[in-house]
Amino acid sequence: MEDNKFFHSVYLNKDLCNGCINCIKRCPTQAIRVRKGRAVITSQYCIDCGECIRICNHHAKRSHYDCPDILGNYKYTVALPAPSLYSQFNNLDDINIVLTALIHMGFSDVYEVAAAAEIVSEASRKYIEEHQDQWPIISTACPSVVRLIRVRFPNLIDHLLPINPPVEVAARLARKYAMQKTGLSSEDIGIIFISPCPSKVTYAKSPIGVAKSDIDGVLAIKDIYPMLLPLMRTAKAAPMDLARAGRIGVGWGSNGGEAAGIITDSYLAADGIENVIRVLEDMEDEKFTNLSFIELNACDGGCVGGVLTVENPYVAQAKLKKLNRYLPVSVTHSPPDLSDEELNWSEEVEYLPVYRLGSSMKESLMMMNRVERLCQKFPGLDCGSCGAPTCKALAEDIVRGKANETDCIHILKDHIHSLTSSVNSLVNSAPANEVNGNDYRYIFKQYLRKVLSDMSMLDATLNPSKDDDIDEEE
Repeated sequence: MEDNKFFHSVYLNKDLCNGCINCIKRCPTQAIRVRKGRAVITSQYCIDCGECIRICNHHAKRSHYDCPDILGNYKYTVALPAPSLYSQFNNLDDINIVLTALIHMGFSDVYEVAAAAEIVSEASRKYIEEHQDQWPIISTACPSVVRLIRVRFPNLIDHLLPINPPVEVAARLARKYAMQKTGLSSEDIGIIFISPCPSKVTYAKSPIGVAKSDIDGVLAIKDIYPMLLPLMRTAKAAPMDLARAGRIGVGWGSNGGEAAGIITDSYLAADGIENVIRVLEDMEDEKFTNLSFIELNACDGGCVGGVLTVENPYVAQAKLKKLNRYLPVSVTHSPPDLSDEELNWSEEVEYLPVYRLGSSMKESLMMMNRVERLCQKFPGLDCGSCGAPTCKALAEDIVRGKANETDCIHILKDHIHSLTSSVNSLVNSAPANEVNGNDYRYIFKQYLRKVLSDMSMLDATLNPSKDDDIDEEE
């Protein structure tokens, strides 16, 4: 597999990591290990959902994204605000205030991702109606969900909706309109997305379904938010007429919004990566027989719950719902100059067998057998003390040559206990010749006694007696 398939926005700041195991227990693809007191992210497994960023109390997990200085790299810049941006502000009743503030911030123009979402909703309705053999069809708006499916649920790839996400459609239309308006070349125009999550940062660098994204840069909502607040006060006095989206497009910012735009009753909408996995497992088991569409969002509450936002996701959902009261149902429809090639995927999404143990079927089977034997030796507690999320994950790491059996604290306890007993027997059987203080046998015995003392202390720590146990009820 090529390394460029695994560009990631999520990364680890080793200086802040203290080796706790919170992240390894919450990672949906078991991409994180703790080795030598520091977390390690396996690139092939990571889907950039940002769950480790959310859970890390030490802020050691972070995300790459651009800084506002990127606006100076282009002659003309277009901001692509995500619908979730609107949910970050209190008492907002006019989207034009936010869009005007973006112009005051230095952008040449804006094109709402929500407007493109209405175009995608229209195209999705048509596709779902014409492809009933693929039901239920899975949304592809969340890049983390698509990445999760391609590495962990390959049997569901055929159910993916092969339409570009709104952010990509918005980028392509924004560039086309900017070139027509200014006469500038594509290289002089910067299309900058304002993102709620690291997943879409990764998409801009390593897109799914297309060879190259039209997004030139990505800014985080949490960085833009404090810059926009004072500018919005000025923009409120004289807002420009820039908004081009209604309830359907803006509703995409929270869970269930995309399904609402499809206008169907036979749908399922789930948010939060653990719930997403549960839905995909049920889908593999063919538990859904009467659904036409499944909307899945890796973040709690949908995009409003992204780790690059500032507002609580549930408060943000309420704000977005309130804002939608003032909007028409839909404003933007598919423009006649938007081709099918620009709207739909141009590349197939393929299964990535990143969890495969061996390079051949025979080797994989042999390694799987060894994994099973190791799992029988381990206690099956999935405690995470070894630095792996489960006993099976540790067994796989051992088979791959990245860990040892004694990384398991319970195996290590047994090993120390056995070694202590052996040294004790050796000490008792060694000849005690203390006549000559330089006798090698005497020196050796004294050395063994010191080793035994150290090992006994360690053995007592790892194997406490029942008398030392604290009663749980006490």
